[in-house]
Amino acid sequence: MLIILNNKCNFTLNQFKQYSQELTTIKTQHELVLCPTNIYLSITPKSEIVLGAQDISMYHEGSKTGEVAAKQLKSMNVEYVIVGHSERRLYLNENDKQITEKLRRSLEQDIIPILCVGETIGDYQQVVSKQLEILKNIEHFENVIIAYEPVWAIGSGKTPTIKQINEVISFIKKIYPQNKVIYGGSINEFNISNLKSNLIDGYLLGGLSLNSERLKAFLENLE
Repeated sequence: MLIILNNKCNFTLNQFKQYSQELTTIKTQHELVLCPTNIYLSITPKSEIVLGAQDISMYHEGSKTGEVAAKQLKSMNVEYVIVGHSERRLYLNENDKQITEKLRRSLEQDIIPILCVGETIGDYQQVVSKQLEILKNIEHFENVIIAYEPVWAIGSGKTPTIKQINEVISFIKKIYPQNKVIYGGSINEFNISNLKSNLIDGYLLGGLSLNSERLKAFLENLE
């Protein structure tokens, strides 16, 4: 099972050094993917934990100040990248065209993209199916991991029931049966026991990812 650790915009340098060293002591049968702030990619300790990025440029390398290109991420041994997170859609106005190009840049460098989709409120089918339409324009779209994160659940402490999650994931897998689908949104070490399902291929963790002891408890309860 795939466990994505999205650190978001957190940790000072010394805090990250301590945190990342703590992660190296974690033993699990699941694949852990650490997605730190880009400036910490080069100092992440070598371990069994796989390296991921929180974002990627829609452009090739060149005169694009402030951007981080796919080829650069690949040279840092980045294997996964989060694309289209709801926070970037909301705060940075990312649109489908930009997200499509980011998916293409990722796949060109054999970096596995994790495409985030999810509704703010209301009918998930209309929102999620529209967000997934961009995959029709992506070559080798079956290599994209789909992360279902209902926006209303992110950081709110509110989570859908496993029945609701299974309903959405089943809906996604009927459209894209070849793609892995993971879940994210206010998951913690306490509610994971009620949020396990054979339909879920992994989990995208935000706040929980910032504390190694809580992460250990989460992984134990996931077994």
